[in-house]
Amino acid sequence: MTDLFSKVPIQPLAEKMRPRSVDEVVGQQHLLGQGKPLRLAFDAEKLHSFILWPPPGVGKTTLGRLAANVANSEFVSISAVLAGVREIRAAIDVAQNALDVQGKSTVLFVDEIHRFNKAQQDALLPHIESGLFILVGSTTENPSFELNSALLSRAQVYVLQPLNEADFRQLYLRALLHLNDVSFDENAISVLVGFADGDARRFLNLVEQVSTAASGAGVSMMTADFVLSASSPSLRKFDKGGDEFYDQISALHKSIRGSQPNAALYWLARMLDGGADARYVARRLIRMASEEVGNVDPRALHVAINAAEAYERLGSPEGDLALAQAATYIAMAAKSNAVYAAWNETRAFVQADGSRPVPMHLRNAPTKLMSELGYHKGYRYAHDEPDAYAAGERYFPDGMPEAQWYKPVPRGLEIRIAEKLRWLQSLDDGTHSKDSQN
Repeated sequence: MTDLFSKVPIQPLAEKMRPRSVDEVVGQQHLLGQGKPLRLAFDAEKLHSFILWPPPGVGKTTLGRLAANVANSEFVSISAVLAGVREIRAAIDVAQNALDVQGKSTVLFVDEIHRFNKAQQDALLPHIESGLFILVGSTTENPSFELNSALLSRAQVYVLQPLNEADFRQLYLRALLHLNDVSFDENAISVLVGFADGDARRFLNLVEQVSTAASGAGVSMMTADFVLSASSPSLRKFDKGGDEFYDQISALHKSIRGSQPNAALYWLARMLDGGADARYVARRLIRMASEEVGNVDPRALHVAINAAEAYERLGSPEGDLALAQAATYIAMAAKSNAVYAAWNETRAFVQADGSRPVPMHLRNAPTKLMSELGYHKGYRYAHDEPDAYAAGERYFPDGMPEAQWYKPVPRGLEIRIAEKLRWLQSLDDGTHSKDSQN
């Protein structure tokens, strides 16, 4: 007789379908297809240390286990989130024992390896070099930023890709072999693929969840409506501090710079749908208005600021529309980075230059002593000059050449700004004529 403690737990569908060989892996054909890097290494049974950079649910742990199976090696798995020096030493001891007693190599799988600090990463290096174990690391963060260069030089980085629709359909056909007399119509499969968002584990969990609901309801053919009623979509992949975050804000910015309002709306929607802080997006739109449009259409900055204020008043979802309005306006505005370029050049000059004193004529003289010292002496009040412009007056520090950092572009309002600058220059150098444009 069995009791509560002797019952065997029922495996989730995703675990039942975990690949047992390379040929069973769905997706990642850029690495596992015939003639591709990892497939060649697996087929030759000569593995090397490598780092997997995956999105969630695409089989990183499975690939680590398969690597151990292919090499007939011991498999040791640790999580860098939980592991410390003691766990690393224990893994090294297991590897040494496997080598000494069984003559077997070891594959050490380190999940979230970017969580190891520099000292912990360095502790792995001599054992990789000696061949005591083959390192298979996994990180959801950009290895270029999170892993030591010494470790990266000893391990190949492989980028795993989210599953595409064809991959999911292949996975679905395999899942049917484990389901009891249920199936999904085309629209239902499309809904599941959309909810899965490239994640195989999420897809299989949804298939199992909906199938269980169908069995309870006596439904054998599931429709899109049934899937929607029996499940709730998870948030899209969007790590607020990671690569998904920065990749998508970069895509939004570049779409606006490229004058593509529809693409801008798409990336804006993706970010908000994924849980991005709308206030952060609003701040970035304000920045884009200055960086990409500037004085060529000053209204862009006003639209962006107004959108941010509208969002503060309305919140989501009503305030999202104001952000969409700003994104499309900035995308369609004439473009100029003249202010952005001028500001960067000016800052670079100031950072490299010494602290030049303010010329005496530009200093205020609120006291008698300051006036006696020559403060404000010789200053020309522009409003008392013809055309409210003190022609020939200098505003840079003494001895510093006149700089021309701001170069308006021949678009929008900056056409008029450029004309104004040329006219002022003609007043400064005495070449102005009455026919010149003011």
